[in-house]
Amino acid sequence: MADLAETVNYSTSTRLSVGIATIFMRVFKRDMKLAFRATGQWLNPLLFFVIVVTLFPLGIGPGPNMLATIAPGVLWVSALLAMMLSLDALFANDFRDGTLEQMVLSGHPLTVVVIGKVMAHWVTSGLPLVILSPLLGLMMQLPEGAYLVLVGSLFLGTLSLSFIGAIGAALIVSVNQGGVLLSLLVLPLTVPVLIFGSGAVSAAGMGLEISAQLSVLFAIVFLAVSLAPLAIAGALRVGVAAGR
Repeated sequence: MADLAETVNYSTSTRLSVGIATIFMRVFKRDMKLAFRATGQWLNPLLFFVIVVTLFPLGIGPGPNMLATIAPGVLWVSALLAMMLSLDALFANDFRDGTLEQMVLSGHPLTVVVIGKVMAHWVTSGLPLVILSPLLGLMMQLPEGAYLVLVGSLFLGTLSLSFIGAIGAALIVSVNQGGVLLSLLVLPLTVPVLIFGSGAVSAAGMGLEISAQLSVLFAIVFLAVSLAPLAIAGALRVGVAAGR
């Protein structure tokens, strides 16, 4: 009997995990397809990132020492602002056409749906910035020892920014033209990520220890991935109820 009970419990947990994985993949693939159909959704942040970083050498001159000094901050601030461009549409389109309400009422774990949507947003909006950052770092005269740290810190930072920004996007989901409000909600929450991310790149460029900054970034990612989906799901339920 004990063996039978263990088998039943194992089968139930297996079906549950498979069901959760299936829900995640369906949401993730759907949002990826929609993002690539709407070219501006992933192309605009990338172009914004390139243009903003390119303007700094043109504005302050090509002096290598000056560019190397400001490069970590410029790259990080540009990446942060670029990601803000696509956050407004993370839930808004689904809210307008009624898809979000169906997701909330479907009975599926809303946190899993949220994680799928946020990961699709990061892959289309954050990951391209990470991949392109070494090229822009070269243009900004970033020291050689800082390139790997730049990629790693932006990888962790943009992932955190997607989850943190999604909280703000969920809070204003029922507000028309809430882009400015979204910025006011999200930007203060991103300050720690910006400080430790750019600080790690600056320290690596000067040959200093970076373990403290990277440890904080790992902690922020862990907290964001663990706690943000719960906050996002709660905000979406409130927003959908308010929008009925």
